[in-house]
Amino acid sequence: MMLILIADDDMQVGLLEETPTDLLVSLGDLWDGTIEKAMLRYSPEKVFAVRGNHDSNAPFAPFVTPLHGVVAEHGGLRFGGFGGCWRYKPRGHHLYDQEEVSAVLDAFPAVDVFIAHNSPRGIHERDDEVHQGFDAFLRYIERVKPAYFIHGHQHVNAFTRCGDTTVIGVFGERLLEIP
Repeated sequence: MMLILIADDDMQVGLLEETPTDLLVSLGDLWDGTIEKAMLRYSPEKVFAVRGNHDSNAPFAPFVTPLHGVVAEHGGLRFGGFGGCWRYKPRGHHLYDQEEVSAVLDAFPAVDVFIAHNSPRGIHERDDEVHQGFDAFLRYIERVKPAYFIHGHQHVNAFTRCGDTTVIGVFGERLLEIP
């Protein structure tokens, strides 16, 4: 399965060569117009997305399947997601305390691929303020062992192993082939 992953920088989306794409995945902090531009350029079969901490609270366009707190299947794989980041300021959309994320993920079903705006705690973090990860994501990875945990927010392009899970940080866009 061929995925195009996009996150955090509208100017770096739509630059890959056009390639047959099964799935476009938006990891947040992108204009809805940027998601649509990528969808038109890459013609994926499906678009999954979560919102980031700089996104509005408006619903996604009808061609987008939102994955915040839900599970969806595509190509024989189960995908789940969680948008937003930790509450580093008093107001704004898609901001969560560590306990709020735990309340959702402690009973979240098993998926093959988990998409999120924020990273797990201690993985790809840039600082202890705005770019701090979630403890609940680490516990979910330990409990469920998804094959992939894909996130934005940290402004890094990185691959890290966490037990049986490959954690992928995305900034801009990248291609990912899942066997």
